[in-house]
Amino acid sequence: MTTNSNDYDRRKDLEEFEDTKLGVKGLVDSGITHVPRIFHHPPETLFDHEQPQTPNPDGEQIIPVIDLSGKHEEVVKQLRDASAKFGFFQVINHGISVSLLDRLLDAIKAFHELQAEEKMQLYRRETVTAGSGVGFYSNYDLFQSKAASWRDTLAIRLAPIPVDPSKIPEVCRTEMMEWDKEVKQLADQLMGLLSEGLGLSADKLTGTSYLGRRAVAGQYYPYCPEPNKTVGIASHTDPGILTVLLQDQVGGLQVKYGGSWINLTPVRSALVINLGDLFQIISNDEYKSGEHRVYANPFLKPRVSIAFFLSPGIYENLYGPLPELVSPERPALYQQHTFSDLVKNFFSKELEGKSMTSYFRL
Repeated sequence: MTTNSNDYDRRKDLEEFEDTKLGVKGLVDSGITHVPRIFHHPPETLFDHEQPQTPNPDGEQIIPVIDLSGKHEEVVKQLRDASAKFGFFQVINHGISVSLLDRLLDAIKAFHELQAEEKMQLYRRETVTAGSGVGFYSNYDLFQSKAASWRDTLAIRLAPIPVDPSKIPEVCRTEMMEWDKEVKQLADQLMGLLSEGLGLSADKLTGTSYLGRRAVAGQYYPYCPEPNKTVGIASHTDPGILTVLLQDQVGGLQVKYGGSWINLTPVRSALVINLGDLFQIISNDEYKSGEHRVYANPFLKPRVSIAFFLSPGIYENLYGPLPELVSPERPALYQQHTFSDLVKNFFSKELEGKSMTSYFRL
């Protein structure tokens, strides 16, 4: 069958892939040497991992690495500048032990490399928000997207309705509960600093109204035999307030800036922070939501990352530009909306190119 064949039944291939309950790793384990057609992305969304576009020919780290142990005023300025320019930065001396970071990466990798029978029991298409609170799947938008991406995910709901810890796979349970506690404290600290960067009080953007909903995605990007035909994760922005990302040293994450894609080079013991669409909205574009993507992993060693998503804990609260950031000279750029509206719109579409800032802009 040719790639342009009119009798190609994509839905059938998707269902057959879904029915295996083994995800992308299952395909790799089967010994495939070609990427199945359901993963083929159109040329305009593909990118060459061997020739990444970057405005800096020297390959210097462009996305800022910020030392949180520095002088308070300087840290506030650095965070403000990075949030306004990129919507992305890395932080070091963040107070979370390197030992926990290493154990967590190992634990998520261990889950994805469990025996097939153990993982299959957790495979489900429902969101962890609505379901049991723990789920393993490949591509949450599998049946909505034009092309699937080369990754598998372990998703865990941590708040506002905490998952029963016994439901978290034993192989990563202890590390996940520690991670939740540590990152929650870090997020409170970051939100205080980012709030000050907007000229607001340090406690303005903390609490349930902004950080009450917490979820984790343990991503696994196995080796891809044809990385020039698919992607690890399509370009998008995150919908919520803040994402804290722990990545291993394999690399693959890219951030869009000024029309070019910048490699976000892993820094040992650093955590990657990116702002979400809702933060850009409430800041009235003072801060930006960082567009990012991950290329399909061309290396035999799998890539592992753990994304910790923070967003409002109350679905029906109204959100829009903060009154303190609106004036006759700087009018509101977004309509008021509930977080429920934002989530509904986010999950009704495929991930590729998705941004809620465009949807709610006046």
